[in-house]
Amino acid sequence: MSLEDLARLAIDKALEQDAEFAEFRYHLVSEEVVVLRDGEPEGPRTRFVEGVGIRVIVGGVPAFSSTNVITERGVTSAVDEAVKAARAMGGLLGGAVRLSEAEASEVRYLVTEGRRWEDTPLEEKLEILRELEEGLKERLRGVSSRRTLSLGLRRETKLVLNNSGAFVQATTPLVWLRYRIALSSLGYHVEKVARLGGTGGLEVLDAQRVVDRVLEAAENLREVLERGASPPIGRMDIVVGCELAGLIAHECVGHALEADRIMGREEAQAGGSYVQGVGARMGSEHVEVSDDPTIPSSAGYYLYDDEGVRARKRRLVVGGEVRELLHNRETAAHFGVDSNASARASSYNREPIVRMSNTFFEPGDYSLDELLEDVKLGIYVKSCSEWNIDDVRESQRYTGLEAYLVERGEVKAPVRSPVIDVSTQELLGSLDARGRDLEFHIGICVKGSPHQQIPVWTGGPTLRFRGIHVSRR
Repeated sequence: MSLEDLARLAIDKALEQDAEFAEFRYHLVSEEVVVLRDGEPEGPRTRFVEGVGIRVIVGGVPAFSSTNVITERGVTSAVDEAVKAARAMGGLLGGAVRLSEAEASEVRYLVTEGRRWEDTPLEEKLEILRELEEGLKERLRGVSSRRTLSLGLRRETKLVLNNSGAFVQATTPLVWLRYRIALSSLGYHVEKVARLGGTGGLEVLDAQRVVDRVLEAAENLREVLERGASPPIGRMDIVVGCELAGLIAHECVGHALEADRIMGREEAQAGGSYVQGVGARMGSEHVEVSDDPTIPSSAGYYLYDDEGVRARKRRLVVGGEVRELLHNRETAAHFGVDSNASARASSYNREPIVRMSNTFFEPGDYSLDELLEDVKLGIYVKSCSEWNIDDVRESQRYTGLEAYLVERGEVKAPVRSPVIDVSTQELLGSLDARGRDLEFHIGICVKGSPHQQIPVWTGGPTLRFRGIHVSRR
């Protein structure tokens, strides 16, 4: 029996048992990683996870089940299990669960690959890492260093059908390069871990200048190690690079605007949100943050979410005002709006929940020189070595890694570990300019219980914040 036939059988069986809603989601995740550790190859390592998730609503009560036995018997048993669970929970919920309306859709799409991973010999993949390794060794000559380079693929194939009229079949390959560079000298240690790449084939590495960006990061680390001085202390202007801008967009804004957080659904696991809803102020008029799963070649790319809702760009914050939350169909019904296709699941045995895709500050009009020119005393922070944020996304701390002193509009010597400890309201309220550059990094976002790890992009332009307190570690 084909997958489509299994899906229709599952939905019919659930409806026969008085389900108001039934959904079938086939989900295959295949991964392969090759590693070069200090020049020595490891792997390849592979992972293959395949199965079917079933969602139902019976008498207003939702339930979920899954199976990795993709047969008529396995799938119908999963349907029976979900219906049984929903009936067992009847009367325990405070009210019936509703879903927002969704347009019927029938679509099949896949991301094209100019240089397909599976068609590329292992030796060629290792050669990509070896060439980068040689470039790193050249730039780090004379410095004690450890280098771990990983090149990987995550390929997802999904088929989503439900009785709301969704039929979505999608295949998305994500190619990424992760690097860990650790340097030591005279008792001081610096280390950076980051991941770059996007959807497509191996050609995304060239399109996104991955090798150049890794080599630049290595040069910056060496400069901080060898020339870094203590940062000034006190209130001053902060200019943050694209990498840190993306982290702020994701952690301070994106998570705070997940509708299930605002409803309190995440408080027992990941926390809540200090934001009450649409219309709330979120910083100065210069705060412009979006989440867009439709960006070509992005790590969080999709055209339809895991509920079969068509994706679009979400303008989360416009002019410092919250314009939109991230919704799935359930949270959208609660708030009286339509879903904006934010439902994602990491695997067949996880339920789709509200997630980000590619979250970023919108670019502005300033060049880097213009952002710096009237900074009398400040810090330019391109990335951070560590960060944390509280469970309602209201207070955070960043320790700078690639960081530099700024005096009279000029970037001076590197500084070691400047600490920014600030509330979200103060940080976003002090934003007064956005650069016209725009750059993205891959993040692995973790949410839910059981935990779900999904790839996203975080990004933005260079940003300028006025009068932020800086301390030392």
